Amino acid sequence: MAFFQKFLEDISNDDSTKGCKGGPTETAYFGTVKADPNFNAQNDASKLKKAIETKGVDEATIVEVIAKRSNAQRQQIKAAYQQSVGKPLADDLKKVLKSDFEEVVLALLMTPPEFDALEMKNAMKNLGTSEAVLSEILGTRSNKEITAMRNTFKEVYGELLEENIKSETKGHLEKALVVLCKATRSEDLNIDEALAKSDARALFEAGEHRVGTVCSVLIDVLTTRSEAQLCKIFKYYGQYSKQNFAKALEGELHGSLEDCLITLVKSAWNKPAYFAEKLRLAMKGLGTNTDTLTRIIVSRSEIDLLKIIQEYKKMYGKTLQEDILKETSGDYEKILLALCGTQ
Repeated sequence: MAFFQKFLEDISNDDSTKGCKGGPTETAYFGTVKADPNFNAQNDASKLKKAIETKGVDEATIVEVIAKRSNAQRQQIKAAYQQSVGKPLADDLKKVLKSDFEEVVLALLMTPPEFDALEMKNAMKNLGTSEAVLSEILGTRSNKEITAMRNTFKEVYGELLEENIKSETKGHLEKALVVLCKATRSEDLNIDEALAKSDARALFEAGEHRVGTVCSVLIDVLTTRSEAQLCKIFKYYGQYSKQNFAKALEGELHGSLEDCLITLVKSAWNKPAYFAEKLRLAMKGLGTNTDTLTRIIVSRSEIDLLKIIQEYKKMYGKTLQEDILKETSGDYEKILLALCGTQ
């Protein structure tokens, strides 16, 4: 896959600045959605009311207002709409919108913790838990984001997220997800060289250096060390093995545990590239996984979607917008493109 080719190229480079792209050290804004400088919540609420009441619904205005405002501004629009109309904006939109377009609009009206909590709930709601969604969210969010999601989950659903995870998963995967859910993972930007060397050797000896993988060692290191520390560990791993750690991990594990731990590896090394790969897989082959497409584009639109778009072009030779045009249609396509910004 394109991600592993990138990982191989970067890991073989002695420059320690490689990897850990888009991490917490960066303060510049890499979202594609920005606050409207001429924002007026009441005016936007009025525009949406008119769009909803228009015969056939004015979807273009809904896209223009919802996709071109920051999340904080959307919360103000919701409050203004409630005050002037006397009903929740989301309820009125549900009555007139449908399908994937409706899902994106409603997702954008939620706060980030509300949307993450909803996605976690949906992943565990039906028969057969979507472990990949649990791993994606818990493996890519900061401690602050996970704590906010966990608190929102309790407020909205009256349940503890950790208990839901325990009831829906088992074994080593359950252990890994529960540790991540606690939001106690190190976020220290300082690197401990001695610990990195020790962890690299421990990972090697717990995995490819023996028959039978000691999963507890892999889980302990990958779920507790900071992303910066993990990048250094991956570099030192090459002193013990002829292959990079990501590839070695693929050979040692399988199924949902592999997916969870590989998520942690990819997210630490290059988070935008990880999401670019997820978006590509969501649109590759027969049928488009619109749930994944919506979740990533909405949740990263004010964080690092600009970087994801850049990595997508590097990895696949075409723009994310080109593939969205090819794989989606109608108002769903229009709102995704609006969130991605110009090509």
